[in-house]
Amino acid sequence: MAFLTVEHIGHSYFSTTQAKEVLRDIDFTVHEGEFVSLIGPSGCGKTTLLSIIAGLVTPTEGNIYVHGEKMTVQQPPLIGYMLQQDYLFPWKTIAENITIGLNMMEHSKKAHKVTVNALLKEIGLPHVGNHYPRELSGGMRQRVALARTLAVNPKILLLDEPFSALDYQSKLKLEDFVGATLKNHQKTAILVTHDIGEAIAMSERVILLSANPGTIHRIFDIPKELRQLSPFEVRQHAMYTSVFQMIWKELESLG
Repeated sequence: MAFLTVEHIGHSYFSTTQAKEVLRDIDFTVHEGEFVSLIGPSGCGKTTLLSIIAGLVTPTEGNIYVHGEKMTVQQPPLIGYMLQQDYLFPWKTIAENITIGLNMMEHSKKAHKVTVNALLKEIGLPHVGNHYPRELSGGMRQRVALARTLAVNPKILLLDEPFSALDYQSKLKLEDFVGATLKNHQKTAILVTHDIGEAIAMSERVILLSANPGTIHRIFDIPKELRQLSPFEVRQHAMYTSVFQMIWKELESLG
């Protein structure tokens, strides 16, 4: 049984004068521990689809299933969201930011310190718990955002262009870090990105959406030789260019 099933999702936005169809018959599955990327031209509904998978938006048509159970907005599964902006609260310490989700879930306060210390060590920032977000670089803040996301042990991580605000060097380093961390935690992840190279480097499959309305144009399986490498290593591999060109040509054909 698939871990996540996106079943014939369609969605329209309605106004007093018209309806705009943004997604049509989106249908795919994701296995537990798999990393899948969504790419496509602007307006193809990538972020809307991510919001539907997160349980934040009820689709006009179709359903989302996790472990075979239908998901609803009222009772969504535990979802972790990592966005382009880190959205750390500037008046809270790093430790306090990481435990926001745990506090909302009413977890034991005594366990918070252990969780925070373990996550800070894992993200390579063991001594910043008492610092404030303004004292950290953009890449460090995104590492903290990942730690905050992992603290509540989500079933699925949804990543909406989390590296796009960073300089190129920081972006490459964070790709490697996030990829390794998610593999270590055996997390299922879906990434929305405009960067074909990023999708290839991080994913096991890449789903290309067409626009107006958003539909699945093609699904690419990333070669096994690349899936076994870190994102940085993938970009250096001889097969990377041919895979990039194949996806690029398909994207270009969409106009």
